[in-house]
Amino acid sequence: MKTTALNHIHHQLGAKMVPFAGYEMPVSYEGVNNEHACVREHLGVFDVSHMGEFFVEGKQALELIQYITTNDASKLIDGQAQYTCMPNDKGGIVDDLIIYRFNAHKFLMVVNASNIEKDFNWVTKHNNFDAEVINASDEYSLLAVQGPKAVEAMQSLAKIDLSEIKFYHFEVADFAGVKDVIISGTGYTGSGGFEIYFKNKHAEQIWSRVLEAGKPYGIKPIGLAARDTLRLEMGMCLYGNDIDETTSPIEAKLGWITKFTKDFINAEALKAEKEAGPQRKLIAFELTEKGIPRQGYAILNENGEQIGQVTSGTMSPSLKKPIGMGYVATEYSKFGTPIQLQIRKKAVAGITVKPPFYKK
Repeated sequence: MKTTALNHIHHQLGAKMVPFAGYEMPVSYEGVNNEHACVREHLGVFDVSHMGEFFVEGKQALELIQYITTNDASKLIDGQAQYTCMPNDKGGIVDDLIIYRFNAHKFLMVVNASNIEKDFNWVTKHNNFDAEVINASDEYSLLAVQGPKAVEAMQSLAKIDLSEIKFYHFEVADFAGVKDVIISGTGYTGSGGFEIYFKNKHAEQIWSRVLEAGKPYGIKPIGLAARDTLRLEMGMCLYGNDIDETTSPIEAKLGWITKFTKDFINAEALKAEKEAGPQRKLIAFELTEKGIPRQGYAILNENGEQIGQVTSGTMSPSLKKPIGMGYVATEYSKFGTPIQLQIRKKAVAGITVKPPFYKK
């Protein structure tokens, strides 16, 4: 199993470690509810160095990215990032990812840990352009410093004004005494903050400086369990749960990152699906009775007939109510539609809602 550069520190901190995407990762330090609340109210730091980084460089770097992703990367300016996905040729999704534009001939793709090898093979297979794709995943560490106090708490470590970094923009700057750190106004929690990319050799220095600077603001290390509850409260998709090789971006309500103003892999089929309307759609729901939604549970209509399946679910730590997402037949996807979940032998009542569940 692979480890991140900070693995020994998580062990020292007494984190509960689990296998995740081929890595040994901290799932929690002092409990998911405490860690979740810390990020919503103050700030927390996640080691998410298992994520993958591919640099795409060359004269036709943009053309390659345009062809393999659904969003329109030609709209990006230097120092801007974009959420997108790579469609496969069968109507599904190879991965969802973030694209960073450094300049017209240099981009960074940040992909999911479980898909690094698959994604790299897919990108190189379709690289019929004057562009080089470099898999730098094993060289880079990534910390997510997330929460409403992140800007204030981290400012002492930065030579630049962190409040100037807009949402989905980034700077390459000195940070925590290290040069050329990518400081990005992105995250997977909905509570603001940064994602910070740097070479592995600087991991311990940056981790300790981040915790030191954040101490007066209540910073804590946060595990993957709270990362999951935080993203679910925001209605954000998790690859392998809510989207995969069999789910289309149209079904997954990712039409907003699927731009038919350009040519990309499987564009014609996805355009036809959008025009005809998908047969199923991803919904967000809340239970109105006791029960906790889990991946794989059947979603029923009011007559008790199965209309779909849960893809993600939890007891929301912020809202203290059961929430989830799943696919249902399109006619049941309107907000406010009554549904039921089959939890063991009981049908538990719920209702479809408009995400995000958590409103700031």
